[in-house]
Amino acid sequence: MPNLIAKSALFGRAPLTLSGTTLAEAQIGPITSVAAFRGKLAKVKKVLGGFPAPNTVSGNLIWTGPEQAFVLGQAPDLSGLAAVTDQTGGWAALRLSGPLAADTLMRLYPLDLRAAHFPKDTCARAPLGHMQSILIAEETGFLILIFRSMARTAWHEIETALQTLTARSSAEI
Repeated sequence: MPNLIAKSALFGRAPLTLSGTTLAEAQIGPITSVAAFRGKLAKVKKVLGGFPAPNTVSGNLIWTGPEQAFVLGQAPDLSGLAAVTDQTGGWAALRLSGPLAADTLMRLYPLDLRAAHFPKDTCARAPLGHMQSILIAEETGFLILIFRSMARTAWHEIETALQTLTARSSAEI
């Protein structure tokens, strides 16, 4: 019987750094979707130690919709309180950090991602080109959750935008 080897969506893809900005696959561990049952949000909040407000991140909880969140890491037992689904195998994570991160992603997202408008711990479910994603502002850049099947396409789109900005800044010197 053959041994199956689990590989990440971007297996073999080395981080890319241009103009001090790095695009890399992020290893974030388990992802669990939690959708509170009607009338159970208060109890879900108690078990989780809170719940993110719309378009925010609170600790390891990422808002994904009304009374819905992703839990990064091990999720507690929410039996009878919420619909809980393991999403780990369906998503990939990319991290873009550095001085051109916001400008690069603003070429692909219909959002103003400058820190004054999209500060740390802000998130949005938004299209990255034609692909649905969850975008999270971090201290030095962004974490992008994308469907696993779209990970290489997302990488290519971000890489192309970063290369364009790098070429433009080199031409201005």
